[in-house]
Amino acid sequence: MHLLFLTLSEINTIEERGIYQDLLRKFSEQGHNITIVTSLERRRKIPTRLIETNGVKLLQVKTFNIQKTNILEKGIGTIAIEYQYLWAIKRYLSNEKFDMVLYTTPPITLLKPISYIKKRDKAYTYLLLKDIFPQNAVDLGLMKEGSFLHKIFVKKEKKLYQISDTIGCMSQANVDFLLHHHPEIPQQKVEINPNSITPISFDKSEAERKAIKQKYHLPLDKKIFVYGGNLGKPQGLDFLLDTIQATKNEDVYFLIVGNGTEYHRIKIWFEEQKPQNAMLLSSLPKDDYDHLLSSCDVGLIFLDKRFTIPNFPSRLLSYLEMELPVIAATDPHTDIGDVIEEAQCGYKVLSGDLIQMQKVIDHLLMSDLDALGRNAKNLLLNAYTVERSYHLIDRARAQK
Repeated sequence: MHLLFLTLSEINTIEERGIYQDLLRKFSEQGHNITIVTSLERRRKIPTRLIETNGVKLLQVKTFNIQKTNILEKGIGTIAIEYQYLWAIKRYLSNEKFDMVLYTTPPITLLKPISYIKKRDKAYTYLLLKDIFPQNAVDLGLMKEGSFLHKIFVKKEKKLYQISDTIGCMSQANVDFLLHHHPEIPQQKVEINPNSITPISFDKSEAERKAIKQKYHLPLDKKIFVYGGNLGKPQGLDFLLDTIQATKNEDVYFLIVGNGTEYHRIKIWFEEQKPQNAMLLSSLPKDDYDHLLSSCDVGLIFLDKRFTIPNFPSRLLSYLEMELPVIAATDPHTDIGDVIEEAQCGYKVLSGDLIQMQKVIDHLLMSDLDALGRNAKNLLLNAYTVERSYHLIDRARAQK
């Protein structure tokens, strides 16, 4: 099979670790040919190019800055990207024939290249639904419901769902939301296909964990509660800062690692408040981040409480891989907290509920973190490996 993968994420090689790289590597290992169309944001100052690495063709398309940028350029870039991708595909991949198009949201604006390949090659189309847009923008007050721009994106969203032969959702709550708000979608073309990775072991001795903590000037006598990943509006990080201020337990130390549109504001907060129980680090290379994460004790997930869409952050998988218990402070609509509690590897808290957050923190400090960590790893191995995602996608195509 020749697979065309369309993504907004920047991919340089499938040998890197990540939810998409791991999945594509699985396809490659199974003998499939892979071509990836990915974004090269203009800040990189690299022109559109077609390269080949490890037997995988990589069409890197120069686009506007779409991630970690201002809302105006993000909006323009999101609209323009389908024209940029379509132009690049016609120019560089005119002699290729694809059996399947695999693509993700964000963005929802890849309709033109998907339609083009589906019609030209009679290819099977599979959507990995990672984001429900534009409703998420409406939830955060970034777009007015019923506005001209909102209507444009809703139209594109519906067309994207229509043209997709199968839609893989991250969780049951996502399936329910999609079918409830889009009753025109046939139920049989929607399935659960969650975020997935190829797990690796990060077993470290106490001496190794101590050395890592010393490297980053983390306290050795406290439990490290880590938030790692994107620092943006969707994460509702004000509640994280409120939690840091409200936590008086001297056995707890908070570590924030990441980057994004909110990083500068959080950095200013740290400079002004000078918390003694927390540290802010800018994003690290993947390997360094993984080793740092492996020396922490509890993973933190935050989502803005205004969300009506059921987000399911992929950072959960990093915590599970490191055998970390997890606290998920979220809106009431996502089921990520339910999944964590059912697996007995952590707890859910309603974002904004400081009293409950303090109760959960104190409860974790008195719990067997090793046992919770083993449950976390079991959840990962049972539900979130690329083998599962691969077989779902391959089965869908085979039933065409």
